[in-house]
Amino acid sequence: MTAVSIRTVQDVAGLDAVSAYFGEVWRTPPTAPPYPAEVLRSLVHTGGAVHAAHEGDRLTGAAVAVFGAPAAKEAYSLVAAAEPGRGQLVKQAQRAWALGLGARTMRWTFDPLVARNARFNLVKLGATGTEYVVDFYGPMTDGVNGGDESDRLTATWDLTARGRPYDSGDPTCDSSEREAAPATHRGPDGATLARRDLADLRIWCRVPDDVVKLRAVDPELALRWRRAVREVFTEAFAQGFRATGMSRDGWYTLTRDAGEEVA
Repeated sequence: MTAVSIRTVQDVAGLDAVSAYFGEVWRTPPTAPPYPAEVLRSLVHTGGAVHAAHEGDRLTGAAVAVFGAPAAKEAYSLVAAAEPGRGQLVKQAQRAWALGLGARTMRWTFDPLVARNARFNLVKLGATGTEYVVDFYGPMTDGVNGGDESDRLTATWDLTARGRPYDSGDPTCDSSEREAAPATHRGPDGATLARRDLADLRIWCRVPDDVVKLRAVDPELALRWRRAVREVFTEAFAQGFRATGMSRDGWYTLTRDAGEEVA
């Protein structure tokens, strides 16, 4: 097996390759990549970083990050994509770069309906979903998101903390506790979408098995899922909840402290 190498990219040819890779991931025409090489070049010139993972000559992952306001000691990851098993390497390279320049946290957004990304971000990395934004980008036309509304969940990652072991599961999502909690919402498929514990400190919310495939075959149903999950999340975030876990069977856990005020 060829070893994976991670490096920062600054040369035009390397940035062209990263731009083309993002175009393949988001299924855009070669002439209209989501992150043109000239934009990546400008971001690098302003002090940002483009990381690329290679196995031999093959590009298998990439990520772009910039710095936020100096007082925040925070970096912002604009985009990241990787083949299976490579995402952790790319994110840890971003983490090392940001820590080396004084950052203590990193933020980015992701589609809350994509369960595998939620599990990676919240469980493997140990980030927290701190903000739910409705239609963050407005209409999108790429081959992955087209036809849907672009709600996003903001992930905030404490760069000084260690993530949980991925294979240990999500310690915040006990399925027996979840199933014992009263149902509060029904999903587009007629089954329970969300549950809330009697202590009012934990909410569980389900997402579809594979929303990307669902969008391709039934965009109207995918949009109904979007709006159903949005209702749960916007209500919960207004009441002080944050997304802290994702189970293997596609249930978010949202939690809040006992002292949080209900809006």
